[in-house]
Amino acid sequence: MNAPWKVAGNAARAPFLAFCCDDASADTMRSVVDDLGWPQENVYKGGLREAVQTLAVSSSPQLLFVDLSEASDPLGDINGLAEVCEPGTIVIAAGQVNDVRLYRDLLASGIHDYLLKPLGTSAVRDAFAAAQTMLNAPRFTDTAAEQPHAAVAVIGCRGGVGASTVATSLAWQMSDVGKRSTALLDLDVHFGTNALALDLEPGRGLIDAIDNPSRIDGLFLERALVRASDKLSVLSAEAPISHPIVTDGGAYYQLQEELRGTFEISIMDLPRAMLIQHPHLMAEVNAVVLVTDLTLAAARDTIRLLSWLRTNAPQAQLCVVANRVQPGAQQEVLRKDFEGSIERKVDVVISYDHKLATQAAKLGRPLTAAGKGSKTVAPLVELADRLLAATGEHPVPLNGAGSKGGSLLARFTEFMAKKPAQK
Repeated sequence: MNAPWKVAGNAARAPFLAFCCDDASADTMRSVVDDLGWPQENVYKGGLREAVQTLAVSSSPQLLFVDLSEASDPLGDINGLAEVCEPGTIVIAAGQVNDVRLYRDLLASGIHDYLLKPLGTSAVRDAFAAAQTMLNAPRFTDTAAEQPHAAVAVIGCRGGVGASTVATSLAWQMSDVGKRSTALLDLDVHFGTNALALDLEPGRGLIDAIDNPSRIDGLFLERALVRASDKLSVLSAEAPISHPIVTDGGAYYQLQEELRGTFEISIMDLPRAMLIQHPHLMAEVNAVVLVTDLTLAAARDTIRLLSWLRTNAPQAQLCVVANRVQPGAQQEVLRKDFEGSIERKVDVVISYDHKLATQAAKLGRPLTAAGKGSKTVAPLVELADRLLAATGEHPVPLNGAGSKGGSLLARFTEFMAKKPAQK
């Protein structure tokens, strides 16, 4: 094995570094890099473990090639590489496993490309050409400062109302159609479904951030985020049920700060219980989307949450979304009565389409992506547009509904008294 490649403290980053597990791959790599004018001496014998050891004591190159042939757990070992690899490095991997799922998981983890062995000269050359194009392209974060950051919190008034579905759909719509760099932060650490809805592996980034808040910075964020697309990144987790979360919320607040400086839009999928534990998370939120269904329990909790938000997040614009409304079916609470009890209009009504929901789950895509042009997702598309307008440089109110007279408690009590007569 060659000795680790070292660079002096402030030396410029090398353009290229490669670690190959076999002589044939190394010979192919040397042939390609020689044509590109890069030093053949930067092609080393060794796999992913050697790459991690080398980068732990040296600067990362602009382009890194790693051979995963000897890795027993490629996805897990890639996390070790991310710990020592500097931001901006483009990583190309190669291996002998011809598995579409592995390929997609590697790309989601941040790998630029995955080549199948035995390596072909043309395939390596094409991969390097694409990587050079990306290196020379302007990063999306360069333009992020041109527009003010908008923070959106999506909160379910009750469990099972589809808040995560709404959050994922809004994030995808704002990033893919709105062309805004967007971060989706899933704060349901044990049972979050945002990454699952996008067919991604959540990784350990969020858990590591909670366990070690002092590590949170731009470099940590770049490694922890899982990219769903060029404009959308996700920070989620599937913490073991046996692993309780003990935190004062400082890690969540630091994550918000880093996202604010990196992305144009950040969307928090915020479990309602966290409002009790960490109310400071709402201090700088620009807009809140309350997701509810048309039930008596949801009416009660919507009232309570609206009251809490007026006191604790007065700066945030509020939008009430009635989700999973059965078309043509008798609801537990009529929309008119629901609006009367919460003393404001329901801003968006999303009907429940079982066929579309099933299709989206099978495809691993959000509703707005799986049902383009569908009447079911039209309200979500409109809501994303309204949020973009409401959180822009010149905010436009999300709704024009005003409050009716009387106290919240009085109207809710009146509504409960009337309900038996509607049966």
